Formats: sequence, structure tokens, C-alpha cells
Amino acid sequence: MNTPLRRVGLTMLVMLVLLLANITYIQMVKADDYRADARNQRVLFDEYSRERGKIISSDNKLVAMVTPTNDRLRFLRQYPLGAAFAPITGYYSVRYGATALERSEKEILDGSDDRLFVRRLSDLITGRDPRGGNIQTTVDSRIQQVAYDGMTASGYTGAVVALRPQTGEILAMVSTPSYDPNPLSSHSGDEQEKAWNNYIADKQAKPLVNRAIRETYQPGSTFKLVIAAAALEDGMTKDEQLTAANEVQLPGTRDADLENFAGGHCGPGDSPTASLELALSISCNTAFAELAGKLGADKLREQAAKFGIGQTDLQIPMGVAASSIGPLPDQAAIYQTGIGQRDARVTPLQDAMIAAAIANGGVLMRPQLVQKVLAPDLSEMSKFDADELGRAMSTSNANALRDMMKKSEDNTRGNGKVNGLSIASKTGTAEHGFDPKNTPPHAWYVAFAPADNPQIAVAVLVENGGNRGLAATGATVAASIGRATINAMPGIGGR
Repeated sequence: MNTPLRRVGLTMLVMLVLLLANITYIQMVKADDYRADARNQRVLFDEYSRERGKIISSDNKLVAMVTPTNDRLRFLRQYPLGAAFAPITGYYSVRYGATALERSEKEILDGSDDRLFVRRLSDLITGRDPRGGNIQTTVDSRIQQVAYDGMTASGYTGAVVALRPQTGEILAMVSTPSYDPNPLSSHSGDEQEKAWNNYIADKQAKPLVNRAIRETYQPGSTFKLVIAAAALEDGMTKDEQLTAANEVQLPGTRDADLENFAGGHCGPGDSPTASLELALSISCNTAFAELAGKLGADKLREQAAKFGIGQTDLQIPMGVAASSIGPLPDQAAIYQTGIGQRDARVTPLQDAMIAAAIANGGVLMRPQLVQKVLAPDLSEMSKFDADELGRAMSTSNANALRDMMKKSEDNTRGNGKVNGLSIASKTGTAEHGFDPKNTPPHAWYVAFAPADNPQIAVAVLVENGGNRGLAATGATVAASIGRATINAMPGIGGR
């Protein structure tokens, strides 16, 4: 063979090897990426050719379903309970993809999960139309609807989370303002785009953001539960005497003072001290600021971590933003953090977890949104298993803190109290913004009930004072919604 032919042959051989390598790379390495790419219309049409699985509430209400169509996409996704359940279901859209459970449980719902392989094979052999599996959530539609109605009736922006303390099951997860996912699941591109543009137009309302798990806020006085837990775990009792002063000077500063709400005195009469129990029940800022300083940064970080603050990998199965107490560089920062200000930030879910851990005798459970995975015929494939995240505090100290929270509830105003129902609670009024004294505060209410046999723990967060502006407090804005959510629990509140 002469030299030119040899060169041509070698070039062709190299090209053939490169071609085979490229095919191998595409089919073996990048196949899953290409399949998952939202621009892959073949995958999209394949998904819409199968009947997508249902999403069901724990009380068997349909929250996501499909109906047959006559267009090229054979099934239309629909959400019968609309905006109330949107933070849980998310949306399933031709143009904008999927979110929340529609995304995290995608393989079950579209039938591609390995656990459905035998059923897929059976459908292929018998000629039946393939179907996806179903997801039953832990959410009770009755509790969810009451919490949602409570927030929307007053036009509040914020979130409500309800947990079952013993298991971590999420009984309700509300975020407002919410959105109707039905237009986004439409087969009309124009309808989808119009809805999407409406939802993203208001940068402040952010209806597509689940505030319960994706936004963090200053916890205000609800963080005093963490400080009180740290104090009890450090050997103090409810009778520990703390300052009752109207204000205290921040350490290391000349004229920066931290004061109680409305500049009030905390002690009984003109006493210079107040017990830990009394300080929590009337939410004494000066007492908890000095208590935090006495405990120190390390003990605060340790106790916060035991409640789950700082966890970065929590999945419910959607990802949860990490809560944090901030860097605590000096005593002044520790004082401010002791009342839930400075750099402390928590999600509403995290605050509900703190209340639930206290209710559960000090044991923190992993929150979970999926109760059961069901086959297309609704037979059970797997179910929720309660999972302990760890012990946040001893049982005796949790019970002591519960009793202090009962006294806090006695001092908390607002509607929704039911005769005979004992609630343990803590309110919070959190300053924020560049000019906190002139910015309406966030209003918090965390609680569990019945106090001595807890069945439900709740956290309510209302942004920017709700409808009360600068006069807002956790008691006047958030407490009534929290109590209504508790009262909606079957078997509680006279139901």
C-alpha cells in the first residue's frame, strides 16, 4: 500500500474510532442527562402518553389527578384543591417543568421508578395502557384548608406548618400568597405563559416560593424556647432568677441598649429579678439577653443544633433552606441572638420542629410529607417510617419547658381559645429591615396541643405585621391562626 492510501486509511480508522467513542459517550454516559433535559420533546410526549399518578391527602382527598384529552398530549394534569395545596403538589407544566412533589416524586408518578418495573412489563405484555404510581401525603386536607383560609382571609403573607410531634408527619404546610397550578398544567402554551408572567410579576409577593421551607426569618421571641432549653439542660430550673430590668446595655457598647417590649419591667412588682418561668411567660427581653450571655456562644450553638438549626441536607422530600443562629462574634451579638434577633434566621418548618420536639418529650423527629407510595391499583408499595433526628433535651426538661409554655399561652391574647383545650405556646414579634423600629415586625406563634398529650404542633409566621402594621405582635396577628389550625385537627377543639 502506498503512503497516500495508508494515510487515508489511518484517517478513516481514527474517524471511525472517534465516532464509536462519541456514540458510546452519548448512549452510556450522557443518556440520563439527555433524557432529563426539559427540551427533549420525545420524553415529554412519552410521559404524557401515560396516565400520571395521583397525589392524595391523608384523608383521601384528591389533590392532583389527570383527565384524558383528545390532543397530542393524552392527559391533562389537574389540581382540584388549587392554591391551598400548591406548595405541596407544585405544578407539572409542559413549558415550565415540575416543582414540589411533582418533581421530587417524579419517577413514581410517571411510572419510571424501578419498583414499578414488573408492572410496566405486565402492561407491555397484556397491552394495557401504562400508568404511574400514586403518592399519599401526610397532609390532612381539613387542617390544610383551615390554615390556608386563616391566612388568606386577612390577606396575610407568610406560612403555617403543622406537625405530628411523635412521628414528624407534616399535617399542613401553607404558604401565602399562593398560586393556582392549573393554568401552568394547561396544554395551551399561551395560557401557561400568561399565568407564569402573572405569578413572577410581583417580586414581593413571590407566590411560587414556598415560604414554609424556602424562606428564613428572624424568629423573635420564639427563639427564647431554644435559650430556655439550653438553660434547663445546663442545670438551671424554672426558678432561676434573671434580671427584670427595663433595659440592659449591650456588652462592649457605650449607648446601645436592649429593652423590653414597650420598655416594661419584668419582675413581680418592683422586684429586680424574675424567674425563668415568669420571664418566658411574659417574654422578658432583658432576662433572656443576659441569660444567653451567661450561657455563652458554644452552649447556644450546641442547643440550636440539637433542635435541627444549621442542618443543610434536610429533605421532606423537597429541600429545606438551612436555618442559622449566625456567627456570634461577641457578647453583644449573643445578647441580641438571645431574643431571636441579630443574625438568627429560621424557616417556619424549623420553628414548628422546635415546638414538636418539646411536645415529644425532647425527641426531634424528621419531618416527612409522604405517607405512602401506592401502585397504580392503589395497593401499598411502601409507607412512611418515623425517623428520629436525635434528642434535643431530656424528657424532664422538655416537660418543664412545656409547663412554662402553658403559662405563656395563658398570657397570650387573640381569638380561637377553646374551653377545656390546654395549649402550650410562645409568641414572637421580630424586628427586621434596614430601619427595624419603623418597619412592621414579623409576627410568630408556635404551639402544641393538647399540652399534656400533644397531637399537633404548629408554627405560624405572618410577614410585616399582617394588617396591624407597627402595632403587630405575635399574639394579635398570628395566634388566632395557630389556634384555628390546632382546632381543625380531628379529635381536638371540639371536633
